[in-house]
Amino acid sequence: MLSYICPNWVLLLLLTGSTVSELIVIGEVGQNITVPCHYNVWNTNSITSMCWGRDRCPNSKCSKPIIWTDGWRVTEQHSSRYQLEGDLQKGDVSLTIMDAREADSGTYCCRVEIPGWFNDQLINHKVVVKKARISTASPHTYTSEQTSAPGSTSESSFTVTRTWPSVSASEAPQTASTPCSGPSDCLDVTVNLQNTSVSLASQQHPERGLYIGIGLCAALLLILILALLLT
Repeated sequence: MLSYICPNWVLLLLLTGSTVSELIVIGEVGQNITVPCHYNVWNTNSITSMCWGRDRCPNSKCSKPIIWTDGWRVTEQHSSRYQLEGDLQKGDVSLTIMDAREADSGTYCCRVEIPGWFNDQLINHKVVVKKARISTASPHTYTSEQTSAPGSTSESSFTVTRTWPSVSASEAPQTASTPCSGPSDCLDVTVNLQNTSVSLASQQHPERGLYIGIGLCAALLLILILALLLT
């Protein structure tokens, strides 16, 4: 009878003794990530040792331990990147991972050794370290267009492009490089350009005008001689 009761009693202690909880902590590469862990401290006698390990909490101690305390101070430390920045004497044994890396992702065990059989407080944390998000601003294109003055009938701007015969630099008309501010301005520019082209054409062919003048004089003289003969 005793041999039957003892195994069941041990199994009951295993199932109801230690309390295990799990949390997920997410951070980014390059940040300091704090993995929380606390226990209740009623008085100085309640201060106890604890450890952090890089694996799930085993039946005792910590697997792959990275830091140990005696309840008052850190006694063992695997790397300076693992720090306990909380107040140990108040039960704050949270682990801070300095300058986190992707390789720091994984399961961490916080084990607080409470005196007595199977009284240890166990917390398994899943730490996820992601790559830092790089924000890239999409390129913006800014366009500007010239519009007519408020109150005009049209809002679109006009640009006049003309091709003229090649002339000397002294005869070339002066043109504005800026587009028209409105339809009326463009119309004036067009008329001026046409008048300039006519004057240029007359200047390029002076002999033709001379021949026409001589012909007209000869015709008038011939008519005058015929009138005198008839009278």
